[in-house]
Amino acid sequence: MKELAGRLTALDPDAGAAVQVIAYFDRLAESRAGLEALVRGAAVLAGVPARLVETGTRVHIRVEADGTRRDTDLPPDPGWPSTALAPGGAPALWLERPEAAPSVVDAVILERAAGALRQVLDRTRGRIPLDDPALLETVVDATAPEAARLHAARRLSLDLTARYRALATPGGRPRILPVHPDAALPAGRLGVGPALPVLDLPRSWAAARIALRLTAEGTAQDPGSRVVHADGLGDIALLAGLVAPGAEVPPDVRILESAAAHAPWVLATLHAVASTTSLRAAAAEINVHHSTLQDRLTHAETLLGWPVRTPEGRFRLQLALRMRLLARP
Repeated sequence: MKELAGRLTALDPDAGAAVQVIAYFDRLAESRAGLEALVRGAAVLAGVPARLVETGTRVHIRVEADGTRRDTDLPPDPGWPSTALAPGGAPALWLERPEAAPSVVDAVILERAAGALRQVLDRTRGRIPLDDPALLETVVDATAPEAARLHAARRLSLDLTARYRALATPGGRPRILPVHPDAALPAGRLGVGPALPVLDLPRSWAAARIALRLTAEGTAQDPGSRVVHADGLGDIALLAGLVAPGAEVPPDVRILESAAAHAPWVLATLHAVASTTSLRAAAAEINVHHSTLQDRLTHAETLLGWPVRTPEGRFRLQLALRMRLLARP
């Protein structure tokens, strides 16, 4: 398919792009992607926001061109390129491209995305595997009607009287974990939402996604916890509303990154100081002698421009380290 797309692109750029679009949505369909993933694919490929407005199931999903979900109550513009999910139906999938002549690529994006979306909606109305990502997506979707979330929960065999935690992973797909002692967490970076009843799982999912933003790889260049529980964040979670991913980096984070560029040990050392109860504990955390840690901190404080061994400076460092994680794209 790649070779074919390359040859077609040389002859006709639109034809080559159309083949790539077809292959992209075929891969999403094979992986049983959910509604949001398909709308995101349409937005990213088109380079403009895409939205699904399916009145039959009352599903409303809008994704920006950079892949960020950002729903709105404003109705679609009738002039935007759009398509129905079924022959003769009302327009349901839209590309927010104002005052643009219809393009071949837009038409292919809409046609392939609509077909994949229709398959997902058909699955959610009929016989569905219990691990279907579209069902999980519905259960944690705060914009989905309660009846739709209950239907999805029953299809997933969730106990409506029990509590569950939503899990957020870097891949973006939600997972649900029952609350019992032998429930094992998956490996890798993970945000863990609070334990809540089934109908409150959207709140658990929202909290899990914030917790995920505060995870790290746990390496010297990206120190921190790989698993973060939303339950333990408290008001720290409010920082997520102040620091948007990929937006302008806060000043202290820029200073922190500049300091880290001077020596490979800076981030791990400062994280150890910020996350332990004493300098000796910090030295043990990174396996250096106490005097070595003191020398490192003196150098780091010079690079930062503020002390980290005072209560105020340590608190400022803790905030900078948290905001560094939140600021990542």
